[in-house]
Amino acid sequence: MASEDEVLQALERAPGPDGAPLSRAVSGINLSGGKAFVSLAGDPARPKEWEAARIAAQEAIGRISGIERAIVTLTAEHKPAPQAPRRPSLAALDHVRFIVAVASGKGGVGKSTTSVNLALGLAAQGWKVGLLDADIYGPSAPRLLGLTGKPQVAESKLVPMQAYGLKAMSIGFLVNENEAMIWRGPMATQALTQMLGEVLWGELDALIVDMPPGTGDVQLTMAQQVPLAGAVVVSTPQDLALIDARRAVSMFRKVEIPVLGIVENMSYFLCPHCGERSEIFAHGGARRDAETLGVPFLGEAPLDIKIRETSDAGRPVVATDPQGPQAAAYLSIAAKVKTLLETQQRRAPPRIVAN
Repeated sequence: MASEDEVLQALERAPGPDGAPLSRAVSGINLSGGKAFVSLAGDPARPKEWEAARIAAQEAIGRISGIERAIVTLTAEHKPAPQAPRRPSLAALDHVRFIVAVASGKGGVGKSTTSVNLALGLAAQGWKVGLLDADIYGPSAPRLLGLTGKPQVAESKLVPMQAYGLKAMSIGFLVNENEAMIWRGPMATQALTQMLGEVLWGELDALIVDMPPGTGDVQLTMAQQVPLAGAVVVSTPQDLALIDARRAVSMFRKVEIPVLGIVENMSYFLCPHCGERSEIFAHGGARRDAETLGVPFLGEAPLDIKIRETSDAGRPVVATDPQGPQAAAYLSIAAKVKTLLETQQRRAPPRIVAN
């Protein structure tokens, strides 16, 4: 397998627009499974020269033994060329009926756990379902689904891993669990479009996309390039989380993505010993916000030790205890999402223009 030193050595022999080696412009390197992801920090005032340098760097890295494919991106603020951006091929999604983003305004609200159990809830109703872990910086799907190892390659595309009847893809399958993804925005969005377009998803009724928290590059890339059928926003009940959840709803509305509804996670806690109910993070805030914002309220999921234990063990509760009260909350949410998807028209991706 190639090393970072070999990448830098190859770029040492490739001159940049100013004649200096391109190795001096490197702002990030990540090697994974025969692929090299490299970012170059270029001058946005010279887009044509730096686009040529990017291509030269990609070719130089591609000649390294052990590198099957090189992806080089520019980290400048502006686009590298004055033409319309190239839309990546997403033909792999042609046989996916509905693509649903599961989002949150902030981290720590249980979005990934909700995504996995929502996907399993849809599968329990007879749908063919895939799960894309789009959180490049904090992938959770491998742990939540108990999956290890690396995906196979067929027809020059990645074959999704499978667990509990779901097809799953995550950057976490390609890097070590303890490895930090120190990537700038363009590299993260490049990785996302590859996981969408270079994976053999096959025929699916729904592809659930576990989004990273916030309203940044990845969210805009998804809105601009992917025909999302809708978004599910996850929040906890307290005011601090709800502020960010409202921002998430606002973002999806601005980019013309239907908001399927809001889920109130960690809605309440039932003591496993005495059965007493404690509303640790308050209660009902997401329902009130949904009513105020005019979007559906999809339901409540409790703060429950069994959900935590099964998630950490890679045995999600909907798959391993579908008759239990914890699974019932997610199955109810999934049934509502399924109905909403089947009763609305599929939308084409909007065209986003930055002023």
